[in-house]
Amino acid sequence: MQLEAQLVHAEPGKRVVQVRALANDQCLGSALGEAPTAEEAEDRASTRLLARLATQPEPIPRPPSQPPSQLQARPQSLSEPQTKTHIPAAIPAAIPAVIASQAPAPAPTPEAVPAPAAAPNDIEPKLPPFQKLEPPSEEQGSEPEDWSSELAGLDLQLQRLGWSREEEGIYLERAFHHPSRNRLTSYVDLVAYLKALEALSPGANPGNAPVPLRRKDLLSQCDQLLGQLQWDASRGRSYLEQHFNLSSRQQLNDTQLLQFNMLLEGELMGA
Repeated sequence: MQLEAQLVHAEPGKRVVQVRALANDQCLGSALGEAPTAEEAEDRASTRLLARLATQPEPIPRPPSQPPSQLQARPQSLSEPQTKTHIPAAIPAAIPAVIASQAPAPAPTPEAVPAPAAAPNDIEPKLPPFQKLEPPSEEQGSEPEDWSSELAGLDLQLQRLGWSREEEGIYLERAFHHPSRNRLTSYVDLVAYLKALEALSPGANPGNAPVPLRRKDLLSQCDQLLGQLQWDASRGRSYLEQHFNLSSRQQLNDTQLLQFNMLLEGELMGA
């Protein structure tokens, strides 16, 4: 198992670092740490994550799939008939034709019967527990068709920072796991990228500059924390109203959502 740290938020006197635990390219969990320096924040996040992983049961490894040759060579059980079929090495060409002529005509295929609609009770448990009663995000369905102004703003910010295309690729790889701006297909990610560049100072190092908060990742981490706490929608909403006076996560901005996740981590550690 290896730990991967990433600076996700920075402001004067405050750094937030996310640490992820990886094993065989699979994420076992993540935690956030806040401190005046990035090193202290990383240590706090690592301590939280390791303590949480120590309380979780180890996953049962999946048995390796057997090749077809081994599946065919398995011994028969006592209840199976011990019959053997001998197939000659060479079959005359006329025999298949005779067998085909004597084979009964295939039965007519019955008309496909549509599957009954799933009952609401069969669908509801598949949804994340805290999102069942949340209203849709205000960002859904509000993406403009023309992104030219945002793209022009990115060019201006890159000129202000003095970054080349290679330096921009380093930052994009850290923030979005790919080095090309053309692969930003989400308007939300594009705006987050632009806001992150606007917050940087000229000459900032793309290798350690704070990366933008990705709302999708924050919501995914929030779902994971709520599931580990075993909180239902009512409990999660009550906790949200207590600390932010809001009834839905979609009403939180990215910074507030980050703070909400850190509060949930504190509750998990206390439990």
